[in-house]
Amino acid sequence: MDLIALLKSQFLCHLIFCYVFIASGLIINTIQLFTLLLWPINKQLFRKINCRLSYCISSQLVMLLEWWSGTECVIHTDPQAYPKYGKENAIVVLNHKFEIDFLCGWSLAERFGVLGGSKVLAKKELAYVPIIGWMWYFTEMVFCTRKWEQDRKTVSESLLHLRDYPEKYFFLIHCEGTRFTEKKHQISMQVAQAKGLPGLKHHLLPRTKGFAITVRSLRNVVSAVYDCTLNFRNNENPTLLGVLNGKKYHADLYVRRIPLGEVPEDEDRCAAWLHKLYQEKDALQEEYSRTGTFPGTPMVPPRRPWTLINWLFWASLLLYPFFRFLVNMVSSGSSLTLASFVLVFFVASVGVRWMIGVTEIDKGSAYGNMDSKLKHSS
Repeated sequence: MDLIALLKSQFLCHLIFCYVFIASGLIINTIQLFTLLLWPINKQLFRKINCRLSYCISSQLVMLLEWWSGTECVIHTDPQAYPKYGKENAIVVLNHKFEIDFLCGWSLAERFGVLGGSKVLAKKELAYVPIIGWMWYFTEMVFCTRKWEQDRKTVSESLLHLRDYPEKYFFLIHCEGTRFTEKKHQISMQVAQAKGLPGLKHHLLPRTKGFAITVRSLRNVVSAVYDCTLNFRNNENPTLLGVLNGKKYHADLYVRRIPLGEVPEDEDRCAAWLHKLYQEKDALQEEYSRTGTFPGTPMVPPRRPWTLINWLFWASLLLYPFFRFLVNMVSSGSSLTLASFVLVFFVASVGVRWMIGVTEIDKGSAYGNMDSKLKHSS
C-alpha cells in the first residue's frame, strides 16, 4: 500500500496527468471551434455535442478525485428527494471553504449524470483561459465581471438563454463570492453588523443579487434549489495537490431539496430568504463540528466508470507518441536536444505547480475583501 502511495506522489505521474489533460483539452477546444458552424443551422445539436465534449475535459478532474485519490463523499439527504436528483434542473448552492469544493460539486453532478451540461457562475476572465475557460464558453457558461451595474443585464441575458437548454444540468453557485478565510470572515461579519444581519461563524455573508437574478431567470425551468453544505471528517484540509498525490479524503455533503416555488420572486424577499438559508447552513456546520455528522439519511451514489474510461481513452491515444518522441530525443545524443528536454521538463514542472497554486485558498479572489471594505467604509 505504501508503494502505491509513493507511486502516486511521483512527479512523473503528475506530469502524465498534466500532459493528457492539456493535449486532450486543446484537441477538444479545436473541435469545439468547428462546431460553431452548427450554431446557425441547428443550435440544439451544437449544444448536445458540446455537452459531450465538455464532459471529456471536466470528467478528467473528477476522475482524479474519485479514482486516483479514492475520495468518497457521503450524501446526507431525504430519501424521498433522492430519486429526483439528476432527473431535474436544479440550482445548487454550495459553501465555499475548501480548495476542492468546486471539484466535489462536479463529482455530485457526475454521480447523477449531469456533469456535461452543468453550469457555474464564473469570473469573466476565466473565459479567456485555454481548455477550461474555452470549454465553458462553448457550453454557454454564465460569466460575470463582479460589477453589478454591468452584470445585471449580461448575466440575466445569459441565464435566459438557458431556458431552452436541451440537457439536464446543475447550476452551481457559491453565493459567498469567494473562499472562506479568517480575514475575509472578519470583514464580512463587520458588514453583517453594519447591516443589522445575524453573524455567521462558518460562512461569509452571501451575495444575494446574483442568486436572486438566477432564480428569477430560471423559474419554471429549474425545479428546485439544492442546499449543499460540505465538510470533511477529522478536520481534514483537502487540497488539489493532495488529490494529485493520491491522498484519500472523507467528505460529508448535506443536500436539502427545496422546491423553487418556495423561493420568493421579489428581490428583497429573496435576499432575506437567502440570508436565512445561510443561517441554517451555519447551524448545520456547527452541529457537524460538534457531532461529526449531518442530519438526514447517509447515502453514497454509485461511482460511474465513464470518467475513468474517458481518461484511459485519451491516455492511450496520446501517451504512445509522447513517449516515442521522448525516447527519440534522448537517444539522439545531441547536447542541444537533451538541454531542450531538460528545459521543457522544468517548464512543465513549474506549470503544474502554478496550476495547483492558483487553487490555494490564500490566493483566492480578493473581491470579497475589497468589496466588503468598500461597503463597510460607506
